[in-house]
Amino acid sequence: MNDIRKRRSFVVLAAAAAAVFFASAGVAAAATAMGKGKFVGMLRIPAGPFTMGRNGGPPDERPGHTVRLPVYYIDKNLVTWAQYAEFIQAKGPSGPKNEMYLDEYDSDTRIMNIKGKWIVQKGFEKFPAGEMAWQGAVAYCKWRGKRLPSEAEWEKAARGTDARLYPWGNQKPTKDRAFFGSFRNDAAPVGRFPKGASPYGVLDMAGQVWEWTRSLYRPYPYKPKDGRESLKVHDARVARGGNTSSDNQGLTSTSRVPVYPGRLDSGHRYFGFRCASDMQLLM
Repeated sequence: MNDIRKRRSFVVLAAAAAAVFFASAGVAAAATAMGKGKFVGMLRIPAGPFTMGRNGGPPDERPGHTVRLPVYYIDKNLVTWAQYAEFIQAKGPSGPKNEMYLDEYDSDTRIMNIKGKWIVQKGFEKFPAGEMAWQGAVAYCKWRGKRLPSEAEWEKAARGTDARLYPWGNQKPTKDRAFFGSFRNDAAPVGRFPKGASPYGVLDMAGQVWEWTRSLYRPYPYKPKDGRESLKVHDARVARGGNTSSDNQGLTSTSRVPVYPGRLDSGHRYFGFRCASDMQLLM
């Protein structure tokens, strides 16, 4: 009888261990589903439902609700100063309608024009880019053959399907998971915090810089076809992820910040971004 019980216990423990292993393998597989060609550096976010928002959060994060998204890709890392400098070199610091791509006269910018060439201040090449207006982020992603993510896409990439509070889980932020606890115009090189990766392997989704999304700031529940994803409306847009001076509340994957037209059109050092892509663009 004791032998039977021992064997049963062994089977249960083995099954539990196997479940943990395959769950981990599933996350690892998602994290390594990278795009190819000009989409290298992007991670595949599978189609399906996830919980957006939370009932216990601030009013603009309520109610927690289910949103279904098709498969898409998102940049593993924030866009760096070096990458953004390539865009500025190609397009200049402003767009065809005089929209600001880079506040070249702000002392916080790390891109400078030296003898007609836009270069990054030495030592800041791998830091997250800032000092671009929202229009600059939109234009950069389009130039790369991509687009800005919606706030729903950003949130799913950050928290996965288990409704976790932070990209790494429900544990409070620590200095080995995210860059926070400093001044708003401070930052660290991208990709320095692998322990803070989201379930899909996306990095720096808490702290560092607030991230531009394409979405207009509208109340929940999130409805993608109600006009909030229009790029033609000049109104407040949503930034996500917190910055280095955010508290624990601001670093959550559900935190939303409205950025109104004045700041939207001028940007700031503590706003950065990453790009997303529809699946069909990879075919």
